[in-house]
Amino acid sequence: MLYAMLLHNREPEPGEIPDEGMAEMQEAFGAYLSALKSAGVLQAAEILEGSTASTTVTRRSGSLEIQDGPFAETKEALAGVFVLEVPDLDAAIGWAEKCPAATYGSIEVRPVAITGSSGTWSRPDCPQR
Repeated sequence: MLYAMLLHNREPEPGEIPDEGMAEMQEAFGAYLSALKSAGVLQAAEILEGSTASTTVTRRSGSLEIQDGPFAETKEALAGVFVLEVPDLDAAIGWAEKCPAATYGSIEVRPVAITGSSGTWSRPDCPQR
């Protein structure tokens, strides 16, 4: 079954994290990625730019609206997404617990309902027909 791990954390100010702290976290994430790959569960891993680099697109009012920055002001922002293929929620939680981001943010674990990764929409727990 596919699970998305959504990494949320408070966005640090520029220069707030010292270079050695950044290097330590990059090393920790490198080891984490290696473990995910070795276990054969990694489907995708993306760490996102800060929310100030985002562009929000909507048609809620019936016409196209484009807004620089995030849609909502929040204390924490979406910082990254990992998609894992694991047998069940307990396995997904086990990997979330090992994620370095759990030491400074929160990780939302959510089952993937429908995937388009193969070029067509399908349920990840159902074989392609």
